[in-house]
Amino acid sequence: MTDMKILLICIGKPDRKLYAPACEEYEKRLGRFCDLEVRQLAEGPVPRSDAEIPKCLAAEAEKILALIRGTDIVIPLCIGGKALSSEEFAQDLGELRDRGAQRIVFVIGSSHGLDPSVVSRGDRTLSMSRMTFPHQLARVMFLEQLYRSFTILNHQTYHK
Repeated sequence: MTDMKILLICIGKPDRKLYAPACEEYEKRLGRFCDLEVRQLAEGPVPRSDAEIPKCLAAEAEKILALIRGTDIVIPLCIGGKALSSEEFAQDLGELRDRGAQRIVFVIGSSHGLDPSVVSRGDRTLSMSRMTFPHQLARVMFLEQLYRSFTILNHQTYHK
């Protein structure tokens, strides 16, 4: 299954002490199961007011959409997305693999979320939870769930 290509687009850097080591560990583990590329993009201009948030998100969206190919399956992570169990996420991933998806692109936005243009480009959306998490922690959680999904698909004992 290592021929499965996954691109994870993230806005912002993970905190070097708290989140970066966990991201690195899961990225390393995922190398056994897929060809994972993580593209970390700088956050847009810091909004001085809530009225400037859409402009910031639009700037981030331009960079995100430039990385997406027409044949990609795109799955933005957002609050309004579909919440799945680990088993359901693994099943969806397996179905995409079996259908011959060339590349699956997951997108994690900034602390302000994602521009509607990124969400509408999605073939589906995914929610990590109905709870709110820092986007840096969401990155760790997503990488862990991606790893868990591959262990489920490969009948390994990580998932209990």
